[in-house]
Amino acid sequence: MATEKFEVVHDAPMLVGESAIWHEVESALYWVDIDGLTVNRLHAASGKFSSWKMGSEPSALAIDDNNCLVVATRNGLLRLNTTDGSETPIADAPYDTSKVRFNDGRVDPAGRFWIGTMYEPRDQPAAEMYVLDKDQLRCAWRGGMTNSNGLAWSLDGRTMYHADTTTHRIDCYDYDPATGEQSNRRTILTFPSDKKAADYGGRPDGATMDSEGMYWVAMFEGARVLRIAPDGRIDREIKLPVKCPTSICFGGPDLRTLYITSASHGRSEEEIARYPHTGKVLALRVDVAGREEPEYRI
Repeated sequence: MATEKFEVVHDAPMLVGESAIWHEVESALYWVDIDGLTVNRLHAASGKFSSWKMGSEPSALAIDDNNCLVVATRNGLLRLNTTDGSETPIADAPYDTSKVRFNDGRVDPAGRFWIGTMYEPRDQPAAEMYVLDKDQLRCAWRGGMTNSNGLAWSLDGRTMYHADTTTHRIDCYDYDPATGEQSNRRTILTFPSDKKAADYGGRPDGATMDSEGMYWVAMFEGARVLRIAPDGRIDREIKLPVKCPTSICFGGPDLRTLYITSASHGRSEEEIARYPHTGKVLALRVDVAGREEPEYRI
């Protein structure tokens, strides 16, 4: 499926690159550097790079129906106008910012922005899931996870996918696009957690869906991306020249370019020497197209 010929599209290493998203109207890739406190944009054709500094860690992005960015940061949600750099607050953080921050997020088929949190002490499954619906923020559920990641929806919008990175688990739910209600959680895949074991292949991080209804997930510390069928079967493994991929998205005019962000923060000198592209943004041409991400509807 993949040519496995990687291109480095942004050479400056990110501390924690995340939340890759393709902006169809601008023909540009957006992503964040969480620890670097930046929102970043790369125009694919020209190679022009732009960056905006945030006041606290940005972790997830959505494109609204006015072509502005909605940015989830530790301190809350805001709207970023990338034309003039202006910021408009949407909602304050609904949690204790000394222990919790927003993490992965994705827009559902009806235009709601779902954003999970990371419970940083990691001593209990105390993360939460929030939904931004027409600029009103509500809590969808509490607990059952520590590091929320991997949000995606099936092609018909009736199945919601979600990963808890800490437990190495991918779940799915029955989903009602009309109401945003989810039910009947079941685990479709759990990955080995012993980092010293021969079968350790990383833990699930950011994810996306392709045009054939297959779930793609970046495996942090696994140096790979997986394509997973709805029943949990691993359909394909793509080895990467970075050990810690963090998020993925499809982009380009035909949505057949897979963009991959990665992390360099806290990685050893030995690892960086072995994986010299650590922290960089990569691209890979693949044979299956992605699909255009829904816009957040104001």
